[in-house]
Amino acid sequence: MCCPALAAILTIKIKGRGLSELRLKWGGWRSTVHSYLIPVVYISAAYCLAWTFGFAGVPNSETIAEWGSELGLSGMGVTASVVVMVGLLATIQFIKSLGTIVGEELGWRGFLVWELRKVMPFSAICLTSGVIWSLWHLPIVVTYGGGNPWLQMTNFTIMIVSMSVIMTYYTFKSNSVWPAVMFHAAHNIYVQKIFTPLSTRNDNTSFWIDEYGILVPAMVAMIAVVYWRRANTEEL
Repeated sequence: MCCPALAAILTIKIKGRGLSELRLKWGGWRSTVHSYLIPVVYISAAYCLAWTFGFAGVPNSETIAEWGSELGLSGMGVTASVVVMVGLLATIQFIKSLGTIVGEELGWRGFLVWELRKVMPFSAICLTSGVIWSLWHLPIVVTYGGGNPWLQMTNFTIMIVSMSVIMTYYTFKSNSVWPAVMFHAAHNIYVQKIFTPLSTRNDNTSFWIDEYGILVPAMVAMIAVVYWRRANTEEL
């Protein structure tokens, strides 16, 4: 995950430019807080739909038991284990994940989107950077997706391009890479560490949830349309 950052830094050094171009300065609290909360909104919506319509179940008793054992709260009940573990994952684990996330985001939103901005409008920047980001993940999708690779790659690409719209908006708005880092880290934590482990599975679950199912891409795509229109209105 540090390869995009390494590529960006090497390119800047070879071109004789300064590392300040990676926009590592703090971008302000408003953009950063919004970038953390937006993934919470669309992921929560996606999984609540999955649970409501029976595409997945909740809670996963094996996950609850594992969390309770790890926390020493096995005798305290389901609610205590879930509340404490989700709180720790959303804060401590979130902070721990920032190192590797920065490795990606220095390349994508710290460098790539700004270079594309020199020759492309906002929509083309989001599409181009999103497709490149998606293709970069292709080996992981094929190896670990566990289902129809074409369907999963389609869903994943829609999700990544949609995320790119929102992340690029806040990157340009704040002139900082940190909102994108917060967005990316929150997305990973809430999908991979919280909502998917809490869900039980049936024969159709993989079609609907996780990063390769339909619901998360659909939810984030709807939000991306709002930010795409906002970016055009604000002439980003």
